[in-house]
Amino acid sequence: MQDWAERHGVALRPHAKAHKCPEVALRQLALGARGICCQKVSEALPFVAAGVRDIHISNEVVGPAKLALLGELARRADISVCVDHPGNLDALAQAMERAQARVTVLVEVDVGQGRCGVTDPQTVLALARRADAAAGLRFGGLQAYHGSVQHMRTQAERAAVCAEVARAAAAHADALRAAGLACPTITGSGTGSAQFDAASGVFTELQAGSYPFMDADYGDNEWAETLRFEQSLYLLSTVMSTPAAGRVVLDAGLKSSTAECGPPRVAGRAGLTYLAANDEHGVARVEPGAPAPALGEMVRLVPSHVDPTFNLHDSLVVFRDDVVVDLWPVAARGLSR
Repeated sequence: MQDWAERHGVALRPHAKAHKCPEVALRQLALGARGICCQKVSEALPFVAAGVRDIHISNEVVGPAKLALLGELARRADISVCVDHPGNLDALAQAMERAQARVTVLVEVDVGQGRCGVTDPQTVLALARRADAAAGLRFGGLQAYHGSVQHMRTQAERAAVCAEVARAAAAHADALRAAGLACPTITGSGTGSAQFDAASGVFTELQAGSYPFMDADYGDNEWAETLRFEQSLYLLSTVMSTPAAGRVVLDAGLKSSTAECGPPRVAGRAGLTYLAANDEHGVARVEPGAPAPALGEMVRLVPSHVDPTFNLHDSLVVFRDDVVVDLWPVAARGLSR
């Protein structure tokens, strides 16, 4: 991913909400990443403590306690944050004045996700001017992220939506420049859209997060060979019961892996299908003719959705050639405010 970004003259700012692990972020920075993204202000705490000094909070930060924490972080690192409302912008400026700190503000534009962000160019311009004039704030550009496109299955589908996203982001940036405001940063993108966003000529940063690990849902996408990332994240589960022919029960359920993108997949074992997750159990079907795993046997699972799976675990067990070589704390686990 770093090579892809450099080839197209854009920066890579990996999204740490995917892994919540400072060791991973430090390795990404060492490979050339500009900085990282966090999705919540509390999530940034362990990364700042680990020495990460360039963090984009790719979200709106609302409420006195969160803004006060943002001000404290901004005294220790270069922090940017999204806004889409003038009231939030004013509260942000007041919090920075109290903290004697400064943050960069990116106006978030809705480019089709239907979530946060504004769509009217005049509103974008008004927010940018307001940020530019406020003490403790610096207008830095735009965030234009489309999450749904990441999991459109075919390259053609993703390419078409990404073209519309790029056109919308470029139109907002052009309106700002026509009004005399520089727009140095247009950030967004993800693992599923980086192929197209990097080459668009519009984005200056890529926020891809899942690519070092991947998951079953991303595995269902069609990929160009250049950006076909391998699965590296697994859950190690044990067969805890063999109650009937054709059925085994694993000890990894909803407290080990989330199911909003479907159940985990069994890795490297044909004929064994994870069917249903309960709190502490995973029920798996043994297909006719396939060998059944024995009681106590270990099975590797591919999580269906990488981000919330990381948030369920305390550490990464790092292995090479089936030998454990390190443990990396998932230090930002649970920090979702």
